[in-house]
Order: sequence, then C-alpha cells, then structure tokens
Amino acid sequence: MPLVLGVDSSTQSCKIVVVDTSTGAVVRTGRAPHPEGTSVDPEAWWQALNAALADAGALDDIAAWSIGGQQHGMVALDESGAVIRDALLWNDTRSSGAAQELIDEFGAEALASRTGLVPVASFTITKLRWLRDHEPENAARVAAVALPHDWLTWRLRGFGPDNPVLDELITDRSDASGTGYWNPATGEYDRELLAAALGHDAILPRVLAPDESVTDADGRRVGAGAGDNAAAALGLGAVPGDVVVSIGTSGTVCAVSTTPISDPSGTVAGFADASGNFLPLVATLNAARVVDVAAALLGVTHDEFSELALRAASGADGLTLLPYFEGERTPNLPDATASLSGMTLASATRPNLARAAVEGMLRGLGAGLDALRDLGIPLERALLIGGGAQSEAVRRIAPEVLGLAVEVPEPGEYVALGAARQAAALVG
Repeated sequence: MPLVLGVDSSTQSCKIVVVDTSTGAVVRTGRAPHPEGTSVDPEAWWQALNAALADAGALDDIAAWSIGGQQHGMVALDESGAVIRDALLWNDTRSSGAAQELIDEFGAEALASRTGLVPVASFTITKLRWLRDHEPENAARVAAVALPHDWLTWRLRGFGPDNPVLDELITDRSDASGTGYWNPATGEYDRELLAAALGHDAILPRVLAPDESVTDADGRRVGAGAGDNAAAALGLGAVPGDVVVSIGTSGTVCAVSTTPISDPSGTVAGFADASGNFLPLVATLNAARVVDVAAALLGVTHDEFSELALRAASGADGLTLLPYFEGERTPNLPDATASLSGMTLASATRPNLARAAVEGMLRGLGAGLDALRDLGIPLERALLIGGGAQSEAVRRIAPEVLGLAVEVPEPGEYVALGAARQAAALVG
C-alpha cells in the first residue's frame, strides 16, 4: 500500500515520519537539527530538511507528502526567488512596537473582525511593518512573502532561485490565519493590511483547501501543509468539542470550533485549522517550567515530585502558587511575578508545595480554557500533550482543575503525523 511522508519543521529541528497508509504505522523516521536563534537563514531549514529526508530513506517510494511547520516566521523573497534577509521567527520580539502601531492605526476590534487576530510581535504582519520601518531597502525588494512551511514546500517541489516561479507558492488556511492579513471567515487576503505593513503589495501563497493538492517535480501529490498547532490537532484526531492543551516550555490551549472566532481583547487568536474548521488558540508563558522550578526547589526528581504532589490533598491545605515566573500573556501581565500565598504552619509542607505548583500551573492553563468558554466554544474533552503531560501528578490532577475529562495520548510526533495524515487523504 502507498507510503506517505509528513514533516515537522519546528523551531528546534526537522522531524519526518513515513507512514504506511494501509496500517497507519510509522515505518521510517528522520531528524536533523535547526540552528538556534530568533532570526534564521531559511537555507538552514532547507539543509535540515534534506538531511532528515536522507535519514528517513528519501522520497523514492513516497506517494504523497506534506509539511507542517512553525507558524508566523517571515520569509521575504525578491523577484528572483532569493531570500532577502534572515527570517524573523515567531519568538522574535523586535516587532512589538510595530504591533502597537498597527493597533493604533486600525483599532483592535477592526483587526480582530478582519483577520481574527489582534497583532502581537509573533504575527507576520508585525514583522513586515518592522522591516518597512527599520530596513526600508530590504522592504522595497520584497516581491513575495512566505511562511516557513510555504517556502519549504515550494523548494521541495522544485522551485527556488534556480526556478523562481513565485506564483507556485502555496499555503493552507491554518498558516495563513496566523499572518494578520488573511480573513478566516472569508478565506481572502486583506491586501490593505498587507500594504499597510510592508509599504506595498506583494505575491502571497495561494491558500489551498484542506483536500486540495499540487504536485512536485516527480508527480507526487503534495498537501497544503499546516501550521504546527493545526497539524498537531490533525495528528491527534481532534474534533469539535476537543481542546488540545500543550504543556511545554510555554503552554497553548486550542479548541476545534465549527465557527470563526473574533476576540477584540486579543486573548484568543482566531486561527483556522487544517480540516476546514477553526482553531481558536490561547498562549501562556508559564507551563512545564513551573514544575521544573518547584522540583528544583524541593531538590527532587520529577518522579519524586509527582509522588509528593499526590500525597497532598486537593487544594494543598490552602497553599496557592500564582505561577507567573516570567510574567504572563494570558492574562496579559508582562511584568507580573510569581507568588506563594496561604502559608500556615499546617500548609507549609513539601507535599503541599508540590501540589500547589501543579495546581497553579494547571489553573494558568485553565484561564485559557475559560477564555475559550467565554466566547461560546463548547469544550468536552481535553487532550494533554507535551513534556509536562508526562507527569503522573499532572495527569491525575488535571481533570479536577480543568473541569473536563482528560485524555493523555501516547507521546508522538503529532505535527509530522498530522502532515502525514493530510498526505494520506490525497492517495486514499
């Protein structure tokens, strides 16, 4: 039966899975690292993709492929198809001032209505405004703007500086919805906003429908790809009613919705998903590292930390940790600090401190769930993923704090698996 290939080109690395469509089994994998930094030459991603492909056994026996990748990164191309400057990634914050400028010019409510987003430094539109204001000569050269997964798909299909057909750039709804100049409700680019950011119009990738495809130079079917959160939701099989809670260095809470979401407060980003639905998302800054800090303070391993936390009663005898160790994004409190309260002679125990850390971290993520609920999004089941979800204490305490049934899928490369699932649909 046909083999398909899915890629996760993340901030840290490129990961590949090859899946047998008859069984759903992963038969081969590949991996290669990416350079560190918030501003990266896209050529490094291309080299990593080729190295990971070689590690995974190449494309010779592959029927279809698709690429999932980190959202928002700005890949600026000139008319010859050459990259103009290093890509500014989602975690590059130099465009925070540009975000505020755009809000001042258009208004948060209008921007949320037009794009599902209120600009923050993560989004592509703010990076283009920064480029216009700080590198005007580079901005003037921009003929096309792509996102990381768009550009890699274009290159792997056989395009690039040696074959610079910019009109062959493609993307998908999920990644387009993270730019700040695409409307998830209408499915159209907002050219006025693009020009306001960059200073002029430019070629943008054609947005493919979830079941639409193109071909590569060898005739293989190529999927639209997806942003990382949407690809992960697809890989997990998330459906309306599900909320994916990712507990990594930072946290994300995203739910599958059948209707587009607009939040003028900016708390919820109104992304689209990879299936034709929508994926409203909330990001938090404090997630797994809350447990890391507490375990270090107690001088225990993570397994020992879980044992301590589970020895304490629910509520930790009134001991409460507000886990804003690095400020917080949801709620928007960039200068906040963490605090421990409710300390008495009875509550100040090692088990209670461990329990308070777990509950505090989960309450922080629960604030994201509350923001989704406030917008009328039905939540029935939480899918817990990420490194923090491997904690026994987190898994057992989560249903109580989040107020939902909780499932913890087996650890896996869900972004790459989501891309492979998209590719499999093209040959089924």
